[in-house]
Amino acid sequence: MTPASPNLERVIWGGLFCIVVIIAIAYVNTAGGPRPAYTPPLPVIGTLADFALTNQLGRAVSLADLRGKVWVADIIFTRCPGPCTTMTRQMSALQAALPQALPVHLVSLTTDPDFDTPEVLRGYGDRFGARADQWWFLTGTKPQIAALAADSLKLIAKEKAPAERTTAMDLFIHSTVYVVVDKQGRLRAAFETVGDGVDWPQTQSRLLSTVNQLLNEK
Repeated sequence: MTPASPNLERVIWGGLFCIVVIIAIAYVNTAGGPRPAYTPPLPVIGTLADFALTNQLGRAVSLADLRGKVWVADIIFTRCPGPCTTMTRQMSALQAALPQALPVHLVSLTTDPDFDTPEVLRGYGDRFGARADQWWFLTGTKPQIAALAADSLKLIAKEKAPAERTTAMDLFIHSTVYVVVDKQGRLRAAFETVGDGVDWPQTQSRLLSTVNQLLNEK
């Protein structure tokens, strides 16, 4: 048999080396089973300014009290004849789904501070099983609330003119979304809560996933 030429030997050994490398790469890529799907980071919508409001226990609350926590916020008023009851009931379901040990807070702002005193808010929260150590109902002056709601959280709240009211309690037009704030006090996401096309169980699942993603951020 004629010996293989040096060039042919180099081609054969080079081919064998490539095969070994391909097998090794395939093994590394498949070891340990399938890799989890990549979750892109959430955008930063805005950074919150500091605020000074009062919760349902009459205690002063500022942005510093929520540093290091992920929080979900909405805006309601206790005399609301429209979506507020549904929104608060859903927030209660969210509270029940969150382990108490997690650094997560729920915040409900009132758009009706003239009526919604801390005592009124405490009674309202009690109706929905709110845990005051995890779910705050906040009130203050109208400018203070507007600064947090509109300027920082991008929540709309507008008083209706008397001629536009359908009932005596039809006082405000306001957002029906939950917004999510990260541990650094930055607005990161918003979820519609009521209305046509809203599937609350699906929305709650997405909310919880968003909260968990922000909790795991460095």
